[in-house]
Amino acid sequence: MRNAKFLHDNFNQMYDAALAVLYPQACAVCGASVERRNDAPACASCWNKTRLFSDETLLCWKCGAPGRGEAAEKDRTSVRCGRCVDESFTAARAIGVYEEALRAAVLELKRKPFVAARLADLLFKIQRRSPLNSATRVVPVPLARERERERGFNQSAVLGRSLAARCKLICDEWSLIRTTHTSHHRAGMDRQGRRETVENAFAVQRPRLIEGERVLLIDDVLTTGATVSSCADALLDAGARDIFVLTIARASSD
Repeated sequence: MRNAKFLHDNFNQMYDAALAVLYPQACAVCGASVERRNDAPACASCWNKTRLFSDETLLCWKCGAPGRGEAAEKDRTSVRCGRCVDESFTAARAIGVYEEALRAAVLELKRKPFVAARLADLLFKIQRRSPLNSATRVVPVPLARERERERGFNQSAVLGRSLAARCKLICDEWSLIRTTHTSHHRAGMDRQGRRETVENAFAVQRPRLIEGERVLLIDDVLTTGATVSSCADALLDAGARDIFVLTIARASSD
């Protein structure tokens, strides 16, 4: 068994080295060469500089915002940031902060409907942690039809399919729909502005598939939480038991 693993790892190293020579790929962050294909679109150095949330990272149990200080394992479910009291979801988590390699991964996913190996592994690792590991159905945040036609795909659905296959859960792309087309340019809006933009923007068209489910809602970035909270409202109205949110990254609170 050890010999097989050694041979597999050795083959991967040689394969990566050959690809780096024959088909060099520049890191989307710093421009250096991406030496391992699994790291794309960023190099290993930029991944190491990116703030990723580990099992030891102190997080708000509800919204997943990183905190300061320490808490015993038994007390972590009581940690709250105080800013997410009114959010409709049960709990939200992200791989890390929207910067460096994670920012590059999000932007790459908006251009190409493909989840790189390292990103897929990180998403699965987060999903296996409590409380997200109790989810029973994966639901991607839907795009407006106009925007999906422009892009050619929904990046949240691409993430959802990839994760659902590994978790052995259903990826439900048909129950939750977007009923209004919101503005493309919401980056400068504050929390209240974003909330008003997406209020009542989602609906559930197949409530029988949602009733009683612990939904894992998938999106690429959590900024203020307004979009996923609006989705959660619709899913809870349809009878969902819990709404867990998983994103690639969350906006920095620095």
